[in-house]
Formats: sequence, C-alpha cells, structure tokens
Amino acid sequence: MRTLVLRLNPGDDLRASLDSALAGSGSEAAFVVSGIGSLSGANIRFAGAPTPTRIEGDLEILTLAGSLSPDGSHLHISVSDAEGRVFGGHAAPGCAVRTTAEILVAVLPDWQFARAHDPLTGYAELSPRRKP
Repeated sequence: MRTLVLRLNPGDDLRASLDSALAGSGSEAAFVVSGIGSLSGANIRFAGAPTPTRIEGDLEILTLAGSLSPDGSHLHISVSDAEGRVFGGHAAPGCAVRTTAEILVAVLPDWQFARAHDPLTGYAELSPRRKP
C-alpha cells in the first residue's frame, strides 16, 4: 500500500480531483481513508434517490470515504452547513472546494478495482481483483 496526501484548492471539483489522482498514481485501485475541508456547494445523492440534490452555500466536509477505480469512484460524504445541519450521501460531480480539502488516499498497487453491473442491486458495483 502507498499513500497519497492531497490538498485541493479553491474551485477544484472534489470527485474529478480524486479520479485524476488515481489516474496519475499508475494504479487501478485505491480508497479514501479520510477527507476534511470546505465546499462552496455540493451535489449529494441521498439514499434511495435517483438523482443528486444540490446544496448551496458554505459547507464543511465532516467525513469523506470511498473507493476509487478507473471505472469511476464511489464516494460517501457528510457535510454541515452554516446552521450546523448535516447532510450525507453519495458525493456526485459538482462538489466544489471552497478554501481547501485535505484528503488521504491509500493506493493498492497489487489490486485492480472495476465496476460491473450487478443484477441483484441494479447498480455498477465494485469488483475487486488481486493482480496476478
């Protein structure tokens, strides 16, 4: 296992930045260990919802975790707004960094992560495989 320590800048898209970090690592498998920082708005898909909900305003990232694969990332996030309300779910594209985001990623060079349609769930689910 290798680690990537990322600091994202204002305006960076959280999800796109993590996908780019995986591509730049030369690996096909990683997971987010920890993430904190702030967003100027977020697109979060709540449990069971078909599409993301847009949350506007200054937000603090309370938690960030997930798996990264060349087929796409699967990220869960919880954020709080200026009134302390907490929202959580799937981090969708469009989560823009406000001041910074500090993210620790574990890269797994001996593994390949892919996403394949699972008829049981109806979603593209993680298909991990150890490299030969």
